[in-house]
Amino acid sequence: MKRLSLLLAAGLLGACSILPQSEPLDIYLLPAAALPARTQAVDWSLRISTPSSGELLDGTRIVVLPEPGRINTYQGARWSERTPQLVRQRLLDAFQDDARVKALSTEDQHLQADLELVSELRSFQSQYRDGRPEALIQLDVRLVDVRAQRILASRRFSVSQAAGDTSVAAVVAAFGQAGDQLSRELVDWTLHEGQRSR
Repeated sequence: MKRLSLLLAAGLLGACSILPQSEPLDIYLLPAAALPARTQAVDWSLRISTPSSGELLDGTRIVVLPEPGRINTYQGARWSERTPQLVRQRLLDAFQDDARVKALSTEDQHLQADLELVSELRSFQSQYRDGRPEALIQLDVRLVDVRAQRILASRRFSVSQAAGDTSVAAVVAAFGQAGDQLSRELVDWTLHEGQRSR
C-alpha cells in the first residue's frame, strides 16, 4: 500500500511538470494627452455610449494586420480592457478635459441627457504599410437628439499614425497619438453640431 502511494505521488509530480506554462502578459493602457480646457460652456447634457463593434475588436487583444487580408494579434500583449470601452473612456476623458460640456454621462449611469453620441468602432488595429506598422482607428459616429430619437448629424472619423518602430510599445504609443487626434476632432465636431441643433 505504501509503495502504491509513493508511485501515485511520483506520477502526480511528473504530471505537474508537463502542464503548459501560462503565457506571460504585458497589459497596456491606451496612452492619452490631455486636451486644453475651453471656457465657453454649453447648456446641454451629453451621454457617451460605448461603441458597438464586430467580434474581432470586442476584446482585449491588440489586433495587427501584418499583410492585407491576414489578421493576427500581438502575442503576450493585451489592452487593459475591452477595446470599445477603451475608446469610450478616451472620449469621456477628452470631453472632461475640454470642459465645455459640463453635464456628461455614459449609458451605464442611466441618466437623462439631451444629446447622445452613438458610434460603431470600425477599425482599431495596427497594419503594415511599406514594412512599417501604423495604428488605425476608424469610428462611425451619430449625434442623436435623445427626446426626439432623431439623428442630428453623422460622420466617420478615421485617423492613422505611424509607429516609431515595430515593437509593441511603439505601436501602443501610435494608438495613443491616433486616439488623441480623433478625440480632438470628435469633441470639436460634437460641440459644433450640438450648438447648431439647439
